[in-house]
Amino acid sequence: MMIPIVTAEQMRALDHRTITEAPVPSLVLMERAGAGVVSHLEARHGSVAGKHVVILCGKGNNGGDGFVIARLLRRKKARVHVLVLAPITELSRDAKTMYQRFQRVAGPSATTRPSGAQALQQRLAASDLIIDAILGTGLSTPVTGLYREAIDAINAAGRLTVAVDLPSGLHADTGSILGAAVRADLTVTCGLPKVGLYCGAGIDCAGLVRLADLGIPPSFVDAIGSRLLLLTTASAQAALPPRRPSSHKGTYGHLGLIAGSVGKTGAAAMAALAALRIGTGLVTAAVPASVNDILEAKLLEAMTLPMPETKARTFARSGLDRLLAFAGSRDAVAIGPGLTTHPETVDLVQELVKRIDKPCVLDADALNALAGKASLLTECHRPPIITPHPGEMARLEAEATTQSVNEDRLGTATRFARERGVFVILKGARTVIARPDGVAAICPTGNPGMATAGTGDVLTGMVGGLLAQGVPPWEAACAATYVHGLAGDLAAQQLGQAGMIAGDLIQHIPHAIAPNAHQ
Repeated sequence: MMIPIVTAEQMRALDHRTITEAPVPSLVLMERAGAGVVSHLEARHGSVAGKHVVILCGKGNNGGDGFVIARLLRRKKARVHVLVLAPITELSRDAKTMYQRFQRVAGPSATTRPSGAQALQQRLAASDLIIDAILGTGLSTPVTGLYREAIDAINAAGRLTVAVDLPSGLHADTGSILGAAVRADLTVTCGLPKVGLYCGAGIDCAGLVRLADLGIPPSFVDAIGSRLLLLTTASAQAALPPRRPSSHKGTYGHLGLIAGSVGKTGAAAMAALAALRIGTGLVTAAVPASVNDILEAKLLEAMTLPMPETKARTFARSGLDRLLAFAGSRDAVAIGPGLTTHPETVDLVQELVKRIDKPCVLDADALNALAGKASLLTECHRPPIITPHPGEMARLEAEATTQSVNEDRLGTATRFARERGVFVILKGARTVIARPDGVAAICPTGNPGMATAGTGDVLTGMVGGLLAQGVPPWEAACAATYVHGLAGDLAAQQLGQAGMIAGDLIQHIPHAIAPNAHQ
């Protein structure tokens, strides 16, 4: 139910196999691509009737898709003009066919070849909507000449912009900008999603990403063997335990949460509430003794358990045996939110991690306690789920920096998961989830409004809650991450991004796991 994410070469191979073996003519694939773009455009932004639409077409098959879109939009009563950025004689065979079909219905005046930047700017200034069908997945060198001028003009126009397959100027595999790239509001990618839409600058350039189904046989897709997947609503829903009429609170597990310290009881409270909101039957938070009453006042539905503490009001090393007993009587354990890096607490965490024999998620200060000692992760009885942000990831990985992690988020997460035998949720824009066998997934949900204190604690509670309900680690990591992002998206729709706080995510978890929730 997850969707494979492919490289440009894998997509070319799929297209070729579909054309030669299915067999589906290349012109039919082009028609389907164009129809998919129009469908998603109208679903997102309403009817195009009466709107001025400018479509910029290159000479390749991306341009061919653009001519199909032009014809379909004209049929829907849009006022369409096509700017062709190459001589007609240089169009690919299929692009030329679609150009001719458009010409037959629209007449020669509906298509022009702009002479330069000024002509581009004038035409785009009069538009309501811009369709970028200039460059597709084959680009590997910096954009120059009229194509570069067109991209710059699109970005300067400030109009609603839809990219076909991927924004022109973006590298399909790396998400890097090759000289200049279109900044789209919506990208409708064809067949299967491309890696570059979820990496680097691709995240900002692509805007909202939607998929146009080309009808590629599923067996062909399976044969590609992509090791990178895109999380979907269906995959997240499938991981959530069913709610049977005969069930009771014990049916849905008991999460043990080891979290909190003086000044950081909020982290423990949010993790506990998030676990309950994702369906966990029981949650008990073990906390340093002197902050127990504070946490009891914050939590109505979760239980608390006071534990030995240091003079700094953090977990004490002397509480190890009690915490091991606490963990042993729970279905799953979450460790980390608000622990601090007090030396005694660090020693305690290092021992706990080695000795707990329950499904486990480690976050925040539990990860900071392992800085420089990531080898301890390989000593765990069961592979834990770790949920680092880039800074925590850099502290775990030798010679890494936050910058190096962010420059290769996918590579960092997959490499660490494989080397340490753990499940990694590398948080950030387009969170990456990786598992020990090298398979990884990218989460399409989430938004910048979630860049606020406490959202990581919410994710930890959600992951732990699913583990407590008996969901296997990979499915728990993927489903919790997807639902976490979707809850953030629902909160942003209601509240706007700037004013969102972590508690808003918790409130929206029930809406995000509802059967009709979708991204």
